[in-house]
Amino acid sequence: MIEVRRQNRRFRIEAWGRDAVRIRVSPNPAWIDLPDALGDRPPAHEPGSHTDAAEDGGTARLVHGRVEATVDAAGAVAVRDTVSDRWLLRDDPRGHTFRPLGGDRYRLTARFEAFDGERLFGMGQHQHGRLDQKGCVLELRQVNAQVSVPVCVSNRGYVLLWNHSGTGQVSFGRNGTRWDADRTPQLDLWIAAGDTPADLMRRYAEATGFPTMMPDWALGFWQSKLRYRNQDELLDVARGFRDRGLPLSVMVIDYFHWTRMGDWRFDPDDWPDVPGMVAELRAMGVEPAVSVWPTVNLDSENAEALRDRGLLVRSVRGGDAVSAMADKPSERWQRLLLYDATNPGARAFMWDRIKQHYVDYGIRVFWLDACEPEVEPIEHDNLIFHAGAGDEVAGRYPLDHQRAFHDGLTSTGETEVVTLCRSAWAGSQRYGALVWSGDIETTWASLRKSVRAGLNMAMAGIPWWTTDIGGFHGGDPADPAYRRLIARWFQYAGFCPVFRLHGNRLPRTLFSGGPNEPWSYGDETQTIFHATMQRRERLRPYLARAMRHAHETGTPPMRPVWFDAPDDPHAWAVEDQYLLGPDVLVAPVCADGVASRPVYLPAGRDWLDPATGDTHPGGSRVECAAPPDRIPALVRADAEDRSALADILSD
Repeated sequence: MIEVRRQNRRFRIEAWGRDAVRIRVSPNPAWIDLPDALGDRPPAHEPGSHTDAAEDGGTARLVHGRVEATVDAAGAVAVRDTVSDRWLLRDDPRGHTFRPLGGDRYRLTARFEAFDGERLFGMGQHQHGRLDQKGCVLELRQVNAQVSVPVCVSNRGYVLLWNHSGTGQVSFGRNGTRWDADRTPQLDLWIAAGDTPADLMRRYAEATGFPTMMPDWALGFWQSKLRYRNQDELLDVARGFRDRGLPLSVMVIDYFHWTRMGDWRFDPDDWPDVPGMVAELRAMGVEPAVSVWPTVNLDSENAEALRDRGLLVRSVRGGDAVSAMADKPSERWQRLLLYDATNPGARAFMWDRIKQHYVDYGIRVFWLDACEPEVEPIEHDNLIFHAGAGDEVAGRYPLDHQRAFHDGLTSTGETEVVTLCRSAWAGSQRYGALVWSGDIETTWASLRKSVRAGLNMAMAGIPWWTTDIGGFHGGDPADPAYRRLIARWFQYAGFCPVFRLHGNRLPRTLFSGGPNEPWSYGDETQTIFHATMQRRERLRPYLARAMRHAHETGTPPMRPVWFDAPDDPHAWAVEDQYLLGPDVLVAPVCADGVASRPVYLPAGRDWLDPATGDTHPGGSRVECAAPPDRIPALVRADAEDRSALADILSD
């Protein structure tokens, strides 16, 4: 470690994992410990590597493995990869700006040089429709369908974590990179170097946590709609899958199954025999999943206790009702409280109710909706959490909420935890977070954006991702144009880490929504759905191996085509196709009326098109047929299970 003072500021650079360093800068007289993404320091060395720290001629230098980090006499920070001889990070001459907010907190601006030809990926889920983040200005704030995970992977061979959980902004400009934190006591970032993207994702997982192991049951089909109103309706749908011979792994029980928000219990009028329902679903091989919100009705049976014990998020500008939503029993729009997931006592309080009213009935899968958290208005500086001011810590709320369920479930003996979440933060992968696309539109443009959003979530270290098949807001099951869209979306989702149908179909209502089962879209579309579902079933052993690899190495199962071909410059520009595991190349169809589409084959290997039996060389572009019943999916020609995969994808 090196620690020096420059220009009335403290600098600390530490070895933090293999070929990785953590850099902190502060104008305060002492370091302030904050909840962050890094946790315990990971193993520091590869065999034969070393760490040296020295100061010479006013420049302090830390050499750790292949990374060299320096602070010069003027306080400029730089990080270099000694193997590739590339700059990974270098301060802009204007440096860092700390604008006082009072006490030991500041508005921070950190400026770094831009590098020609650099491409950047990750940063969570944004709806701008781009895979390469270079040139983008991104809001660092959690909002429905926008998931801020401040980690990016560069084609220059590094991964960087902006270790701030508050609100802010990043600009990846051609003339410079600028990170802004709205409120913080100090700059805190982590950076690692590696030869390949797989090296970088392993370094990141070592620092922030490896993904949990995806259970086998989660790899099948998840059925969901806006709301199944009661136990009979839900079971009728599950029986409908069985009677039609359609595979089903998960049935989702969505909102308003409760008495009031914050009671965290089933309404016995609509769900009179939860243990019996769970037993019948399990007998069919179906796992029930239940939606749990962090919001608390003012009239909830738990509201008074949460308030009296200081377990709620508070408002700077008065009051403790910081959210708004309709709720039972009147289903009228009203102001709601929000339990404080950053408070260990609040997590324990809520989990006690969850265990009593769900887990003890046999429920072990939870959908953590609205966990950004959703607040009204969206002003995080108006919030006070146990962990600190909203504009300093709000970004980590979903992680702490996920932690409550992960720790609670593991305490009951569960070893493979999955929570379906609308948001996440750096490190959420270690708590079993499965993030979905949020409340997105039912358009071709939204499908195109989803392909890129899912890949950037993967490159932000969150490998478990899924989408609302067909989009969330609307979609008429009787409309031929919408049937064509949802069929293509369904085919794409069959090659996502998790395969899940959801949406608020026409006629849209707050309380139920239209039908959204595979048989709701007419015979022709149902035939496409059925074939896709059967293909997914046959692909599950391959997916399970990819999930195991992700759990052990941090390599996401769904990843950009350049991930396995980093030396192919053309692969880095491909944004509308991806790899699923090492051996399957997927090219979604994201426009209406398409009968074929070009597919770029990453260099370094040959690729087999199962639809034709033709093998094509890597580094080439081919036109692949895309009939209504399938999207292009090719197989690596030298894959160990090439024949089996080709058989699955050609069926």
